[in-house]
Amino acid sequence: MNATAAPVRILLVEDNLADVRLTREVLGLADLPGELAVARDGVEALELLRAPGAARPDLVLLDLNLPRKSGLEVLAEMKSDPDLRCVPVVVLTTSRAESDVRRAYELHANAYMAKSLGLAAFSETLSAFVAFWLRVATLPPEARP
Repeated sequence: MNATAAPVRILLVEDNLADVRLTREVLGLADLPGELAVARDGVEALELLRAPGAARPDLVLLDLNLPRKSGLEVLAEMKSDPDLRCVPVVVLTTSRAESDVRRAYELHANAYMAKSLGLAAFSETLSAFVAFWLRVATLPPEARP
């Protein structure tokens, strides 16, 4: 289990308001103490991550299809930045394209999750992912300043 008892910090990078709302609901049902920050595009996500004095998230949930800067561009910048590369990134997207999956892993995504088409399936899958990353996996100390 994750040894930290501190509240978890998740950054959701998502431009679809319905998906943001659903993710908030799923995280609420998972009964995880913490906070969910939301960035609506790739530029905003990197600004939040690089803001002076900002607490690093424990986990980033990253959509690929974003305005201003794509999720793959955000991932590439995060994994090339020494201050951000240890933050776990789970790609959470509608794309099932093999090229997107391959490219995300080439850029060192920690996991790739295609959004389920049904509401119940999406909720169940997201809950399992978040439970794994925040209750089972041991996060790198760099992710928790």
